[in-house]
Amino acid sequence: MKQFLKKNKGNILFLAVLALLIIPQTRTPIQVFVQRLISFSPSETDAEERKQLTDYTWSLTSLENERLDFSASEGNVVLLNFWATWCPPCIAEMPSLQNLYDEYGEQVDFYLVTSEKPETVQRFMDKKGYTFPVYIQQTKAPEVLFSQSLPTTYLISKEGKIIIKETGAADWDSKKTKKIIDGLLDN
Repeated sequence: MKQFLKKNKGNILFLAVLALLIIPQTRTPIQVFVQRLISFSPSETDAEERKQLTDYTWSLTSLENERLDFSASEGNVVLLNFWATWCPPCIAEMPSLQNLYDEYGEQVDFYLVTSEKPETVQRFMDKKGYTFPVYIQQTKAPEVLFSQSLPTTYLISKEGKIIIKETGAADWDSKKTKKIIDGLLDN
């Protein structure tokens, strides 16, 4: 038996990991852990490739069922994140978004937008202890903000330039990101 275990140790380990990935209760935490390991700071879009947000018409609702129009943020620095509670890369980047919100929540308009039911999102927020503002979209986002991938995050300047468009999990609480935000706030 000892010989068998020694000879097949790699195969046994592979099967154990595979089994953990098949079981729903262990799959998501493993996926979140791996996403956090491979998340890096987002990069600025080259100045000549930046898209311009010109249409701020977009209706959202808070978890408290209060209506908000995205146009209230025209002229402000905005961090907009599309996410879902069932999305491992989204879950992986949430702690860094919370840290960024804790530091810049008074200076930057944060929009974490989902299409899920408010009750589902509220349970997730309560369980994780997150305090950043979450919105449910009521109408389609402006076309320049359209993405089919979750998560997708935009950092938008006061002038409506999309400085960062990041698809996939990222480390938003990095020195690099904070330097970019500080520069946008100083303009």
